[in-house]
Amino acid sequence: MNPYEMPVGFSMALALNPEAMQKFALLNETQKQKIINGTHNVKSKEEMQQYINKLISES
Repeated sequence: MNPYEMPVGFSMALALNPEAMQKFALLNETQKQKIINGTHNVKSKEEMQQYINKLISES
């Protein structure tokens, strides 16, 4: 997988959470890439939800 592509699980999690999607969309490219890179360590749906919740709370 190309490390610059958005993982499907992350895309789906964002699609289910409009607040997270909006906050992600407002980030610059460097910030987006840092978050995408972090998704490569996520191992489950539950972990992805926690990762998305963290995105919301830190923005």
